[in-house]
Amino acid sequence: MFHERRINLKTPAELKIMREAGRINATVLAKVKELLQPGVTTADLNAAAEEALKSHGCVSPFKGYGHPPFPTSITVSINDEMVHGIPNSRRKLKEGDIVSIDCGTVHQGYVADSAFSAGVGRVSQEAQTLLEVTEAALYAGIAKMRKGNRAGDVSAAIQKYVESHGLHVTREYTGHGVGKDMHEGPQVPNYGMAGTGLVLKAGMTIALEPMVLVGTHETRVLPDKWTVVSADGSLTAHFEHTVAVTEGEPQILTVL
Repeated sequence: MFHERRINLKTPAELKIMREAGRINATVLAKVKELLQPGVTTADLNAAAEEALKSHGCVSPFKGYGHPPFPTSITVSINDEMVHGIPNSRRKLKEGDIVSIDCGTVHQGYVADSAFSAGVGRVSQEAQTLLEVTEAALYAGIAKMRKGNRAGDVSAAIQKYVESHGLHVTREYTGHGVGKDMHEGPQVPNYGMAGTGLVLKAGMTIALEPMVLVGTHETRVLPDKWTVVSADGSLTAHFEHTVAVTEGEPQILTVL
């Protein structure tokens, strides 16, 4: 999982394209989020995302990716499913579920990648806390994405925030660079030591994505070879933004 890929620093012109890709991606996720209610199937969510992408003349980099090829344009992961859940017409949302939606958009040859988790109807206090901590951990990491900081500063900020609330960050899955390819360098784990790792440079674009578990950091992959679940069946959550390192403040690209 920790093999390194090429790091591509983006020009201002490239960042402008990626910002538009991010805006489109945020629009798609917003439309999917509106549908989160009991009885809706995960295939319904994927169909809505594909329709929204098509309306912008875009496609998802997820569909057809990997081995075996991922079959849909978004991932839909529910409760103990942390990431990479495959939408299907048999899976219906239920009151109290936590649903994590991950979506990518290809616009003018550049990729935006972001994700959110949300409850379906009323959720337990444990679930609500998990959602709040995971999202706040994302922003704790983003705050460290400044020129001259190190990747370990970002990772440590995420880990410290999550573990201070008695929760756990995944060890096997990481944030990653993004640009012309969905997965570029650098990889940015959700745990690490401040002051270590790669020095961040202006023009780096990274999809930062805390993946948080209630019971333990351990996971396993289901027989479909994609869906990653908590090893102990406990709840999970996932938030993600594509962020650019600049000469000043970090720039979140995947917002409206």
